[in-house]
Amino acid sequence: MNSSENADWHKSVASLIGANLISIILALKEGWSLQDLMIIYWAQSVIIGVFSAKRMLALTEFTTAGMSQDGKPLSATRKTQRSMAGFFAMHYGGFHFIYLVFILSDERNAFDGNLFYLTLCVLVFVVNHYFSFIEYRNQDANRKPNIGNIMFFPYLRILPMHLTIIVGGAIGSAGTGALLFFLVLKTIADVIMHRIEHSAALK
Repeated sequence: MNSSENADWHKSVASLIGANLISIILALKEGWSLQDLMIIYWAQSVIIGVFSAKRMLALTEFTTAGMSQDGKPLSATRKTQRSMAGFFAMHYGGFHFIYLVFILSDERNAFDGNLFYLTLCVLVFVVNHYFSFIEYRNQDANRKPNIGNIMFFPYLRILPMHLTIIVGGAIGSAGTGALLFFLVLKTIADVIMHRIEHSAALK
């Protein structure tokens, strides 16, 4: 990683931590539960998916190494690019639709906090992931990334984030200390997975 890429990495991590800190501060200030926060982190997952699809479609050159269809190697064509981005949007979007139904069907997950603060948290994550998208797009322009990896990483990235929240909610962590613990754990998982994704983008 050269000095420019290292600087970009530190900026993106600082932005990601900042976005999470805003959620932590508002959650503590408003007395939100982990169930309340599930809708915010669901929105963050959707944001990650949207920018991942945009990144796939923005590729000028890419590889499909290790990928096949009907037993034949997949060609790195524009048709493949559009097809994979479309498949990802449908599959990832369908997964999150079911996830949203699950969240809203559980009365514990009904968000009863300040909608302005909820919107603020979501917008902060939009800004954060937008700048990450710009960073990845610039890196992709100088490399030949594997489009399959770009499609796979959003699933890998959101898994620890949501497991943290779901497990925390399942054990009924209503206290401030427990809430803070799980929010910090979620932030650490977020940064680790961002690091893994960033490293993969440079290869």
